[in-house]
Amino acid sequence: MAETVIRVEHVSKRYRIGEARIPDATLRDAIAERARRSLGAARAAVRGRGVARRELPEVWALDDVSFEIGAGDLLGIVGRNGAGKSTLLKIITRSTEPTSGRIGVNGRVGSLLEVGTGFHPELTGRENVFLYGSILGMRRSEIRRRFDEIVEFAEVGRFLDTPIKRYSSGMQVRLAFAIAAHLEPDVLLVDEVLAVGDVAFQRKCLGRMGEVAGEGRTVLFVSHNMAVMQALCRRGVLLEQGRVAFDGSIRDAVAKYLRNLEHAMTSDVRERRDRRGWRGVTLTELRIQAGDRDGVLTTGGPAEFVFDVDKFAPSTSCGFVVYDRLGNPVAEFRSSVAGPDDVEDTSAPTRFVCSVDELPLIPGRYRIDVEIWARNHLQDGIDSVAMFDVEQGMVRGRPVSADEHRGPVAVTHRWTRPATHSGASTTPR
Repeated sequence: MAETVIRVEHVSKRYRIGEARIPDATLRDAIAERARRSLGAARAAVRGRGVARRELPEVWALDDVSFEIGAGDLLGIVGRNGAGKSTLLKIITRSTEPTSGRIGVNGRVGSLLEVGTGFHPELTGRENVFLYGSILGMRRSEIRRRFDEIVEFAEVGRFLDTPIKRYSSGMQVRLAFAIAAHLEPDVLLVDEVLAVGDVAFQRKCLGRMGEVAGEGRTVLFVSHNMAVMQALCRRGVLLEQGRVAFDGSIRDAVAKYLRNLEHAMTSDVRERRDRRGWRGVTLTELRIQAGDRDGVLTTGGPAEFVFDVDKFAPSTSCGFVVYDRLGNPVAEFRSSVAGPDDVEDTSAPTRFVCSVDELPLIPGRYRIDVEIWARNHLQDGIDSVAMFDVEQGMVRGRPVSADEHRGPVAVTHRWTRPATHSGASTTPR
């Protein structure tokens, strides 16, 4: 049996909404907070004795979580937004403390949880390699020995002596991952942050994580892309509302996660509480239809995506992303980037209608994430808000069947046979 590298024992984490985080504050903020509390106490005294202290609402991000991870494990942690995945990784890395329970880690931990974590914006890429490496517990000689490999993997050689604050988020992610993955950690933790990088770099990162596990070290991976999860991981832990709902094979964990996701989509949009944004404008209803049929579309046929909002603010726009059943993004639609002839004013100012003349999706099941923007800010964002099915159909007279190995879309195209040279045969071989 493999040696236990991480042991999570009855871990719970409570947050108080609106609670100040003094340990992370500056001296100025700490002084201001002390003054605010003193003023609040004085006001309470003026109102009279016996005034009860207002209790802030509590949120339990984790609730009695327990499991063990052995050396060489490739563990995927899956769950909906707010399930506690990122909180768990932060506790493992000691960047936050649990409210109760304990976590034991045997070995050095390398983590990539947020863009720019461990970097100093004013230092150059070269200097940050040594800074971040030292944060991970590496000696300067070890960092120097792996330095060239890190720079080559990150593909930032031209900008090595440029301050990190001038790097794009993708460049910062590449450099941070290269450092964390090449400085020989016993445990490598990677959150959804890899989604910032380009596709080619994501593949390279996945390959590197496989190599790390092959060397007998442990990898914990968090992602909403279930195809990547199943390709990389062997074991899966499903978190639901801060609790472990399943611990077993990654395929079973993904299957249970997708079933739960589909169940959540059956509720009224207005009842969804897992929303993001300022909520100045909110989505109230969503319909996906083809003619008089709701929720069932046909490859090559027309489709309409109808979004109702509660009010209309200046520069309000709507956008949504279509994902296949395993969480791979397939297509994106945004009213804010439509062409001049693609937006029509109607008598319904609180409704967006996205019409597709010939749906290119192959048969299968799909889900969408929706975002409503106004005044240059996200107002309402809901992940996995709806699901729809696509039936087999025709694209320009060509039948399209379901085959996951042929890609998710049927692109309209045509074939030609160029004229051959004189005397050459046109018979195909």
